[in-house]
Amino acid sequence: MEETVLQRSRWCPMASTNPQSDGITEECATCGRNQPHAVTIELVTESDDDENASFSREPYRVAECRVCGETSKTRMNNA
Repeated sequence: MEETVLQRSRWCPMASTNPQSDGITEECATCGRNQPHAVTIELVTESDDDENASFSREPYRVAECRVCGETSKTRMNNA
């Protein structure tokens, strides 16, 4: 099991699987160390124009620290 965890962290340096909690741990800027995070993908409308709003949705990766509640959003599509 531990070998699998090491392989995952090589492929995804932002997050790793914690074998004790079976969740995702990431560096938390507020806590100052790796903490468990809830990670989701959210579609965000970036245009304020109602006519084009349906064409301006972009996927964002949202990570919320389960210890302190700090939330970070990262745009997934840089097109």
